[in-house]
Amino acid sequence: MATHSVRPGGPSIKSPLDFADSPLSQAISTQPLLLGVFLNLQDIHVSSQPTTNSWTYDYNLACVQEAERQGFELAFSRMQWLPKGGYDGEASLDAFIALGAMASATKTIHLISTLHVLYGPLHPLHLAKWGATLDHISKGRWGLNIVTGHRVVEHEMFGAPPGGRIEHDQRYSRSSELLDVVKSLWAEDENISYDATEKGNGNTWRLNNAWVSPKPLYGRPVIVNATGSPAGIEFATDQSDIIFITSPGGAHIDSALETLPAHIANIKDIARQKGRDIKTLINPIVVSRDTTEEADAYATAIWKGKPGQENIQSFGQNKHYDSDAQAWKGRKDASHKQGLNIGGNIEIIGSPEQVADQIEALHKIGIDGIQLCFYDFLPDLKHFGEKILPLLKERGLRV
Repeated sequence: MATHSVRPGGPSIKSPLDFADSPLSQAISTQPLLLGVFLNLQDIHVSSQPTTNSWTYDYNLACVQEAERQGFELAFSRMQWLPKGGYDGEASLDAFIALGAMASATKTIHLISTLHVLYGPLHPLHLAKWGATLDHISKGRWGLNIVTGHRVVEHEMFGAPPGGRIEHDQRYSRSSELLDVVKSLWAEDENISYDATEKGNGNTWRLNNAWVSPKPLYGRPVIVNATGSPAGIEFATDQSDIIFITSPGGAHIDSALETLPAHIANIKDIARQKGRDIKTLINPIVVSRDTTEEADAYATAIWKGKPGQENIQSFGQNKHYDSDAQAWKGRKDASHKQGLNIGGNIEIIGSPEQVADQIEALHKIGIDGIQLCFYDFLPDLKHFGEKILPLLKERGLRV
């Protein structure tokens, strides 16, 4: 029985973008601007302003199906591991399982499962088999959003000693090794063997005559990574098809438009030097009503409902969990406009025409896709489809 070893840097494996008939290639070739929905599978309350929001699977599936009805290409959710009291409530669905489960209830939208690949530890053979299975269930519409884990509390939850978070750059090195092995399992036509303990990265898993079949339909599933640090950008431009970026300035749209162009150009240049063409996504919260005055009043009501008007309660920031994430440093830069701090990476607030203007401006500076979140998710998503999407089509951003 033949056995292959994992080649340094991983196997030569095609991405979905190398197949003209893959769902991702068809979406990118058809739409000038990708649209995604950024779900909230957690019991989080930014404000006391009432919403219909729910962490439940049924509510989030309804959001995905509405986004699909509007023609959106992408859906995914954040994923966190926090102790009791870490959320405003106690409920939080697993994003890997929830998004994978939506494959059988959708037809066209890509479902991107977020997974912390260093917690556990996660064995690459499990991930390769799970990924290939979801790829077939979704007919090539499933993808993996890779997270390395930036909070001490999360590493501790999985058994690390107090303060035992893996060093920032080392997390990307270890994740890259794991993903190289997963890609090998998807690509090789023979069994593979590998001993991660011999490589010195800190990974502890081994494979002996390992095999995964069936293989993914289009080389491998879509791979996404959210990052902003130099080490993270190196990892993402090596491994990902889509990079989820953050405004280097503040959450205010003016700061985003000022600071993003150089950031986007740097990421795409690094990818081009590696012979790769990646797509960039950003995650705004859209707060819109029919008129400017109504939209401003809506945004103000959300802001006034924030507890203490000090810290947004999402991402556990109100718990002051120790984090070494670098992509969000701009939120503390007093030289930039910071917005209302009501959600999303940046804030898009206004009438439908103003929202369309701001989305068009983001596209012009190099953003390939908008991963949208909303304060009152389902009603606001429907408002987007009814009032804003037609304007994007008029401007040639959507077909």
